[in-house]
Amino acid sequence: MRTAAILCAMLATAAGARPVIAPTFDDLPAHGALPPGETRAGVAGAIIAALKQARVPGPHGFVNGALVGADPAPLAMWRAAGFPIGNHGWSHANLDVTPVADYVADIDRNAVPGDGRWFRFPFLAEGKDPKVRQAVRTALAERGYRIAAVTMSFGDFLWNDAYARCAGDPAAVAVLERSYLAAASEAAAASRAAARQRHGRDIPYVLLLHVGAFDARLLPRLLAQYRREGFGFTTLARAQRDPAYASDTDPARPPVPALPLPQVHNYGPMLAALCRPEESAR
Repeated sequence: MRTAAILCAMLATAAGARPVIAPTFDDLPAHGALPPGETRAGVAGAIIAALKQARVPGPHGFVNGALVGADPAPLAMWRAAGFPIGNHGWSHANLDVTPVADYVADIDRNAVPGDGRWFRFPFLAEGKDPKVRQAVRTALAERGYRIAAVTMSFGDFLWNDAYARCAGDPAAVAVLERSYLAAASEAAAASRAAARQRHGRDIPYVLLLHVGAFDARLLPRLLAQYRREGFGFTTLARAQRDPAYASDTDPARPPVPALPLPQVHNYGPMLAALCRPEESAR
């Protein structure tokens, strides 16, 4: 079965099939600051509506259970939409500063029925120390988890806090919108180039997004932009059937270096300064 899936993936690439993206969303039920008047449920509802309108199949949402009690609505809405969920750690712990035993306990505490045994490392921190990394991979394998990789990202989270500050300034919001879509386009091209350099072909790309207010605002335009650029959409499970993800879907295997996520342009300083008069005056 696995051999057939790998063969199909490689034949599709060889035939010049349309490149595909699997959109995934971290930090359910809450990510980043909210502009005045917006709610977490409103953000989740807008994201769900955009995904359904664009007919994106089975987008995964990765859950931090520590935040669900304070606002259970977004997770309930995600599940009611029929979208799958995954484990993002109870408290969004960073493996690089958390003891292995505590980190694994955080994963276990966050395990819920229906998580599909997919785990996404918070901060994409898989362990700088090889022994730490291997220990966590072993724990994941023992629990039947697959690692949700990231092979396309443009740092979407950077825009959410800026939007919360700038929501009342139409000119600033327009800057945010243009730069967000430009960053997404740049990152898509860079990820394709990185995949071709390593694998000699397009792979199915796993896109990292977050359940933030600005993501919700821009998602319809973002998905339309990806389609204009020639992408289709797929699920996380289908994407990671590709042999490029073999060490992620089976953490018992030795890890391989992740596909680079090239940063074409650093929007961080501009976003950090936007709608901060004290920064503009410097």
